[in-house]
Amino acid sequence: MILAAWCGLSYSGAVDNKIFLPTPGAVIQAFMDMQQEGILISYTAVSLYRVLVGWILAVLVAVPMGMMIATLKKAEALLEPVIDFARYLPVVALVPLTLLYFGIGDIQKFVIIFLGTFFQLVLMVSDVVANVSRNLLRAAATLGASQWQIYRLVLMPAALPGIMDSLRITIGWAWTYLVVAELVAANSGLGYLILKSQRFLALDRIFAGLIIIGLLGLATDYFFKWLTRVMVPWSEKVGARHE
Repeated sequence: MILAAWCGLSYSGAVDNKIFLPTPGAVIQAFMDMQQEGILISYTAVSLYRVLVGWILAVLVAVPMGMMIATLKKAEALLEPVIDFARYLPVVALVPLTLLYFGIGDIQKFVIIFLGTFFQLVLMVSDVVANVSRNLLRAAATLGASQWQIYRLVLMPAALPGIMDSLRITIGWAWTYLVVAELVAANSGLGYLILKSQRFLALDRIFAGLIIIGLLGLATDYFFKWLTRVMVPWSEKVGARHE
């Protein structure tokens, strides 16, 4: 339906296809032109690399910190106010500072993606872990489990389905902040492609860049759905899908 509406509006002339809405044929031609120029795959690979590195760094720090906040009162008192303050700061407003502190290379892009996903992910993980049934933890302690065993064998498996959902959501945000990172001081990547195309009113290339980002996001989403089925088959959502 979306494709039919796009074709109808652009080919019929109801919408100016040179200024507002390129035709699907023009977008396909833009893909072919970018492939011939050698930028289609290279720009996509650069953006994918930046997203994965920035997001993985955020995950490596946010997941253990979120678990600490949920399980240790001192950690909650010390860290949560700072996280609550920082997560309301608009990442776009921090771009000038990241350029000043980290330069214009990939590190600055990693930092923008990290800042855009880290603070939200910490609180999401903390909320998931805090909602694990206390009865499970008490039962494990009653059976003689140590604190480490409770963490490893009870708390983490119970929280993992929710954590996987949080990861799936935040990697989508990472793609959003990638475009923010590449709109300033970049010479490659899909965000740079969109900005450069906007300067020359190359709507076909803008649409091509958006389609690539959307397809990569869709592939990532399906990957996380598959990974959740593999890693947490005990999840209620996974069980509901098989019923």
